[in-house]
Amino acid sequence: MSGKLYIVGTPIGNLKDLSLRAVETLKNVDFISAEDTRVTLKLLNYLNFKKKIFSYFEHNKYEKSGFICKKILNGESCALVSDAGMPCVSDPGEHLVQECINLKIPVVVIPGPCAVSASLSLAGIFGTRFTFEGFLSVNKKERKKHLDEIKDEMRTMVFYESPHRLYQTLCDLHNCLGERDIVIVKELTKIHENANYTTLKEAVDYYNNKDLRGEYVIIVKNKKRKKNVSSSMEDAIKLHKLYLKSGKSNLEAVKIVSKELSIRKNDLYKEVLKKSINSEC
Repeated sequence: MSGKLYIVGTPIGNLKDLSLRAVETLKNVDFISAEDTRVTLKLLNYLNFKKKIFSYFEHNKYEKSGFICKKILNGESCALVSDAGMPCVSDPGEHLVQECINLKIPVVVIPGPCAVSASLSLAGIFGTRFTFEGFLSVNKKERKKHLDEIKDEMRTMVFYESPHRLYQTLCDLHNCLGERDIVIVKELTKIHENANYTTLKEAVDYYNNKDLRGEYVIIVKNKKRKKNVSSSMEDAIKLHKLYLKSGKSNLEAVKIVSKELSIRKNDLYKEVLKKSINSEC
């Protein structure tokens, strides 16, 4: 394991979720870079072994990245961990990984629990596409910019939020997005795990003046596009005519266009027939 950086996913709540591969990696590396050494020490105590731990977090990442890379270049192996879940996903680690890449240091990922995927599975509403938005900034200017960027977003969105900012974030999302179905997941994999299937308006009313604890994931359901039926049919008729000119039969053109534009064949055929009758009159 010499001379490598291992990105190790750790439990987001239940320590039993730590993978066998993660345990093996933590045991065999020379040292661990941790977001909070106290949290990682609890994990190592649970696993019943000791290891050198160096702090690596947002405010010392530039200083510590050089220190860590130097040790790895000298032949030591390092496991990068955050307090919970995967490092580099709304957690420290990105800068260190980039430094290792620049220095041609091998980087290996040991996948583990992730609140994003776990919450989406529990929600059952995300469809085929989603966007991870992480935490909204506490800076008013940056927060407004973020909200402006997502106001027309059609995909399901996933946000992280702390208990003391949850209510304000729900208010901001409701003002920005209007009424949308959401799921608010609390304390994933822990004793008080809870999923609240609700709407933004109902959530704003419910969480007002509540004494909240724990960490939250907010999933905002994808927004369905409103179909302009008349416009779609007009486009289909035009495309149908082009296929006729290219030598396709009437029925062949109907089948192709209905598939391309997701229009029912019977509806398109009736409209084509109507247009044909009107042109003959």
